Amino acid sequence: MCGISGFYNNKAMYCSDRHRWQQVLDDMISSIKHRGPDADGTFMYDKCCFAHTRLSVIDVNGGNQPMSDCSGSYTIVYNGEIYNTKELRDDLIAKKHVFNTTSDTEVLLHSFMEYGADFVTEVNGIFALAIYDKPHESLYLFRDQMGVKPLYYTITDHSVDRNTFVFGSEIKSLFNFPNVNPRINKESFCEIFGLGPAKTSGKGVFAGVHEVLPGQYICVNRHGIHKTTYWRLKAKPHYDSYEDTVEKITYLVSDAIKRQMVSDVPICTFLSGGLDSSLVTSICSSELKKQGRQLDTYSFDFTDNNIYFTANSFQPSEDRPYVDKMVAYTGSNHRYLECTPQKQAQLLYDSVISRDLPTMADVDSSLLYFCSEVSKENKVVLTGECADEIFGGYPWFHKKEIMELGEGNDTFCWSPDLTPRKELLNKDFLHWLNLDEYIKSTYNFSTKEAPLLPTDNETETSRRKISYLNLRWFMQTLLDRMDRTSMHNGLEARVPFADIRIVEYAYNIPWSMKAKNGVAKNLLREAAKEYLPQEIMHRKKSPYPKTYNPEYENLLAATLTDIIEDLSSPIRHIIDTDKVRQFISNPKDYGKPWYGQLMAGPQMMAYLIQVNHWLKIYG
Repeated sequence: MCGISGFYNNKAMYCSDRHRWQQVLDDMISSIKHRGPDADGTFMYDKCCFAHTRLSVIDVNGGNQPMSDCSGSYTIVYNGEIYNTKELRDDLIAKKHVFNTTSDTEVLLHSFMEYGADFVTEVNGIFALAIYDKPHESLYLFRDQMGVKPLYYTITDHSVDRNTFVFGSEIKSLFNFPNVNPRINKESFCEIFGLGPAKTSGKGVFAGVHEVLPGQYICVNRHGIHKTTYWRLKAKPHYDSYEDTVEKITYLVSDAIKRQMVSDVPICTFLSGGLDSSLVTSICSSELKKQGRQLDTYSFDFTDNNIYFTANSFQPSEDRPYVDKMVAYTGSNHRYLECTPQKQAQLLYDSVISRDLPTMADVDSSLLYFCSEVSKENKVVLTGECADEIFGGYPWFHKKEIMELGEGNDTFCWSPDLTPRKELLNKDFLHWLNLDEYIKSTYNFSTKEAPLLPTDNETETSRRKISYLNLRWFMQTLLDRMDRTSMHNGLEARVPFADIRIVEYAYNIPWSMKAKNGVAKNLLREAAKEYLPQEIMHRKKSPYPKTYNPEYENLLAATLTDIIEDLSSPIRHIIDTDKVRQFISNPKDYGKPWYGQLMAGPQMMAYLIQVNHWLKIYG
């Protein structure tokens, strides 16, 4: 994985002032150096400049970027991994292309040269990339179908560099371009308090900052900015029998995992003892054993959680006993990692910096810590992310009241109660935001995008909508979390379940197959039969762990108290300090999340701490 950035202006002559623009490139890429600590490079045309920082995974010695063709007519900067590189390369070789490296970067560049922008429709992988076409003075930006890799942009309005198109892997790189500064407006606050820690796809939350949409490419040239959707999810009839469906899912999942093991450096996996990560781990371990190698695995927990853990409907069991079973089953080289309350609270601030926005509070800060530990010995990790969104693993997929929601519904199923979001805000500020209307409008717009079949009955239509919203919203939040926490530490995280073939096929599988006999993710459990012991295959879903140690809550309470008592704290202008004091002093409910499954009372305090830090940095 890597970090990319650059800028384009069809009226510029950047090469005539190389020193100035080289410094700009250096500043932009320096801000995201954590994404690729192994190497970096820049390239300058008169109208377009690129910068790249590299995490060396494929063709360690030959895959440096920016990379140009032999004539210098085309140049690429790229962040990601391509999983059908061999097929793409073989096709190009048959068309007389000659390669100087074994990197997937060169394959992407030659694919563009052969097929133009439409080459992207044949690519299976995770990617955010930019290509400059010098003969046509055109810049192209591409993002993968599921949005696994981030890509942001802005267009300058300053008189000196007006209409310059600036892009980068992270928002912070944009702010290192001259006169591009963070601006927070009403919509920013609506995103943070109404939808956060999620955000609307395509929006960068900051005023004037945008995101290349998943499955989209953008062409920028003297004619303007042109956006093309090259992929969108489609609703199709499902004709396969249950047995054939299980067989196909088994193949697709195992093939995706095996393809994503490609690497010129060792790989590892995150192992929680749940169905998803255990399946990934089992297949990876089996494949490595064929090569006489042992898989490294890691699990996460919190100091003294064995003492304080309390089971609830969202988190029914601890991970450790199931991790032990999988380690024994696979023979992996395992390391148990623990995060202290102090470290978890401390990293709330770094977590904001990693994303340039408030995050999933301690869910992000702890994962940031765990990734920092894993990255000391590894560069590539495979995870079990995305299976719940694709195969219907979350509790809200199974609640009758969710399925009966009609057109009058106006909020997302992972945050059905907006009260916790609103009750701590200043009355005037809350009135100005009009959060209910913002959320309703966003929800209705997103719901109408869901691909449907005219033959779907009311229940199946509801399930399709919920599935689509989970793919385009909840999954995007978790993918963003995974990218930022891992890449902030120079660790490449891969997500086999987000393979586009799995997503396309699974979206159209009837719920009666996905959850046969009322069993959550039954279809995936059946596909995992040959790879997992029974007790793992039938384990009830338990999400990413969180701490139940009261010391963590006490740390948050003390920190938030200091913030609201400090008259210079920016968050004081938008919260009701009396209500926040009362909230701090009351016992917290750990079993009633206000977002997803993990963000309950303590996480609300952590989120406010993060918002205050965000406003300090960017406000």
